[in-house]
Amino acid sequence: MNEFERYTVTAALPYANGPVHIGHLAGVYIPADIYVRYLRLKGKDVIYVCGSDEHGVPITIKARQENVSPQAIVDRYHTMIKQSFEAFGISFDIYSRTTSPIHYQTASEFFLTLYRKNEFIEKESEQYYDEEAQQFLADRYIMGTCPHCGNERAYGDQCEKCGTSLNATDLINPRSVLSGKPPVLRKTSHWYLPLDKHESWLKQWILEEHKEWKTNVYGQCKSWLDLGLQPRAVSRDLDWGIPVPLENAKGKVLYVWFDAPIGYISATKELTPNWEKYWKDPKTRIIHFIGKDNIVFHCIVFPAMLKAHGEFILPDNVPANEFLNLEGDKISTSRNWAVWLHEYLNDFPGKEDVLRYVLTANAPETKDNDFTWKDFQTRNNSELVAILGNFVNRAMVLTHKYFDGIVPHPAQVGSYENEIKEQLKTLRFSIEDNIENFRFREALKEYMNIARLGNKYLADTEPWAIIKTNPEYVKTILYYSLQIAANLAIMGEPFLPFSSKKLANMLHLPQSNWNLAGDINILPVGHQLGKSELLFEKIEDAAIEKQLEKLHQSNQSNIPASSIVEPQKPHVSYDDFSKMDIRVGTIIEAEKVAKTKKLLKLTIDTGIDKRTVVSGIAEYFEPENIIGRQVCILVNLEPREIKGIVSHGMILMAEDRDGRLEFVVPSAPVTSGSQVK
Repeated sequence: MNEFERYTVTAALPYANGPVHIGHLAGVYIPADIYVRYLRLKGKDVIYVCGSDEHGVPITIKARQENVSPQAIVDRYHTMIKQSFEAFGISFDIYSRTTSPIHYQTASEFFLTLYRKNEFIEKESEQYYDEEAQQFLADRYIMGTCPHCGNERAYGDQCEKCGTSLNATDLINPRSVLSGKPPVLRKTSHWYLPLDKHESWLKQWILEEHKEWKTNVYGQCKSWLDLGLQPRAVSRDLDWGIPVPLENAKGKVLYVWFDAPIGYISATKELTPNWEKYWKDPKTRIIHFIGKDNIVFHCIVFPAMLKAHGEFILPDNVPANEFLNLEGDKISTSRNWAVWLHEYLNDFPGKEDVLRYVLTANAPETKDNDFTWKDFQTRNNSELVAILGNFVNRAMVLTHKYFDGIVPHPAQVGSYENEIKEQLKTLRFSIEDNIENFRFREALKEYMNIARLGNKYLADTEPWAIIKTNPEYVKTILYYSLQIAANLAIMGEPFLPFSSKKLANMLHLPQSNWNLAGDINILPVGHQLGKSELLFEKIEDAAIEKQLEKLHQSNQSNIPASSIVEPQKPHVSYDDFSKMDIRVGTIIEAEKVAKTKKLLKLTIDTGIDKRTVVSGIAEYFEPENIIGRQVCILVNLEPREIKGIVSHGMILMAEDRDGRLEFVVPSAPVTSGSQVK
């Protein structure tokens, strides 16, 4: 690390369309914060840059769902995210946003530089267009049936049921989220970054020059490069985003993947007038902390952008983490299956470091990992309280009891004490090595071994048992114990900043920097300690049960209901609505349609007639269990042939946020043929 004069550390820009959850923290923000705090302790010139990603389709979808402007959405969540990070102790030097004027200017200038250097290609392609809404559709505005698993609610970029990445044209029976109608393909022109042009140097730079990158990062990059890179559009047909700064680009904005990483640069501009040295000087080391879903953008696309521009240095490392699951299930914001940071801060005041500790100890550094509330409780009670807190408390209490809180003189130093001195140095170097190689789990484990060393020392020497027979050795024991505690205060700052500050205050630690770490002579003889306090408190079963109950109830109190339902469709006239003839009918026969998984053939008594209806409900209902059930049926729907069977109508179903279907029925039985008005 000595060859670099300064460090630019970035953390992935969170989307400003919802709060931050523990998956974000474990994957990106805590690892980056540990690294930055460590560099600061070492006296390095480092900036820690982040901000809200405020463009892109998820934000426009959220705005449409809530019937507000995109700006209102990003204003709300930018403030919430920023305040949560600050309260949690994430120590950004700047937390900016991509709707800032300086970002608009920086991103526009970046685009124009590449455009004037002929680094883009312009080409025409066919994209889906909603004729009723009169606009081109971004991937997330297109929904249809996944060709891989049959999920009828797959998006144009991904099926969230099976996880497969898709193109909108892959979908079966695509429909517009805006109007509900099938989209048509129309030609549109966009600017593309020809990644294939950069493939050769990217292979050399990544595969040959950066073999030290984490295996998950290196492997994903190699996979992309082996498949061959393709041109990637840098513009979109949208009305929310940074306008493409060209006269012939009306209605087009910069694609969010192009716009967002430039946010690191614009935030640095906002932070300091000397921003260029953090992005253009080869003596600067740039580190991007991201999640695995952003690897390709930060390792291949953004470097290609920087290289094409010509004035910027490339990142030296991109230590991406895998995903964190929750209670054995994938974190899902739509199902509210998440632990939200702002809620945690309210539910566990003063326990910021507990969550930092658990998420670091269980970080998904090389593979997906799982957070459980029981593990959270166990790690707090059995490790933070019983090991770290217990050692510090015993050392402080005994010093106050025997020596009025004054650091005693080590009168009798023996082999045990010499061994402790060597172990402290070894542990310091191990923590350093692990942090510098982005192995934060292992670094935290070694940090806790310092507390274990202290506990073992006290247990082996038993100062409380020998105070009357050998008070001089008790002075040595407590002197060494307090030096161990001082090391815990210094080396714990990257991991447990609140607790380390509290411990430093208890010790009246005069200064705190990494150069002191590993030393056994931090607190001078005669130094007056402060008041002893408990560093950590036990977490009781009731608090954990409350969180589990809250989680399993999928409490929606902090997420608007509109965020988990389909957006309202365009208005229809009363005359159009009145044309629909909806009746209550009774299912009198039901059977599965051969060679299909989802279809049932129903015979329904509508009061008008007995007719056949084909319905895609076989995954939710057994034929024999629904005979005799009343349903609501649209009887004047134009007949349609499905799998060789003519279907005369459509039954009405309610679909909950988990995709479960239920019949829409009267609250009490009515006569078949009754109209629904």
